Amino acid sequence: MSTLHRLGLVEAESLACTVLRGLGYQADDAAAIADHLVEAELRGMVEGGLSRLLSIAERLAAKGFASRPPEIMRETAVSARLDGHDNIGYLVAQRATDIAIEKALASGIGLVGANDTWYTGILAYYAEQATRRDLVFMMASNATPWVAPHGGIERRLGTNPICFGFPSDDAPIILDISTASITHAHVLLASRLGEDLPAGAAFGPDGAPTTDPAAAMAGAFTAWGGHRGSGLSVVVQLLGMLGGSPIMPPPMAGFGLTIIALQPGLLTDLADFKRDAAGFAAAIRATTPVAGGGPIRLPFERSYLARQRAREVGYIDVNGQIFERILALQASAAFCEQKGAKRL
Repeated sequence: MSTLHRLGLVEAESLACTVLRGLGYQADDAAAIADHLVEAELRGMVEGGLSRLLSIAERLAAKGFASRPPEIMRETAVSARLDGHDNIGYLVAQRATDIAIEKALASGIGLVGANDTWYTGILAYYAEQATRRDLVFMMASNATPWVAPHGGIERRLGTNPICFGFPSDDAPIILDISTASITHAHVLLASRLGEDLPAGAAFGPDGAPTTDPAAAMAGAFTAWGGHRGSGLSVVVQLLGMLGGSPIMPPPMAGFGLTIIALQPGLLTDLADFKRDAAGFAAAIRATTPVAGGGPIRLPFERSYLARQRAREVGYIDVNGQIFERILALQASAAFCEQKGAKRL
């Protein structure tokens, strides 16, 4: 069993910032990405946490650093289209979210599409920002085809997350799901740690089921939820195309996303909606569980409670193998920075 390395929350954020600065990110951008990675750790989503620093470094080494910031290519009072110019999705999606929220607060609704990006991260991270402003939020992001449609064995779909967020008098109600049985980040982390994938999550290149991460990367992941999840993934792929992505984005590039933020007051009374949303959540929690089952939870609730507990104790536990590789990356990135080899 792998050992764990305990990091204080400030220490974790500082480590991520240092590595990202060494890789070439400016201070504000490094801080924004680091906040997202630590947020993933707080939620218990370690596959999208600090281990993602290794993936970012590998992607930059393979394809280089973006030469231009995200740019608005088309805009109206209620909409905008961003060209991500190959910037990392944490930055592109945050810019798109900021614009969508601004337009929704000013005009009632904000529609934003973005393309030419990669690694968008946890969509709930953006949804929570909108719900704090009393907005309803929807976001979908497509990706490189890693997933076979239901009944097939060849890649045609991304892992394609979709997210909805609703404000409430209690905690916001947020659903953020991948439409694949397993995410690309899960497979990468399993590969780094020498672990098997869950049964039924992937096919090898020969079309046979596999639990080997390398075979899965050469083959295809399965769709979550059978034909229903596969159909939803088709919708997300189209929403990414609406944001400007190609039909099937190339390897770790060209992702597209679409965001809609809106004021509930366009359709109903905000105070009534938030009260009723909280009441609905309470009714869900009060559902009698099946025999031997635990309490009923809403979407987002598990990660919300995990984040709360992590903040209370003030630390996260990082896999020892991953931590050692991050330290090695930190040293090599710092060396490159000192030698003026940053990719800018």
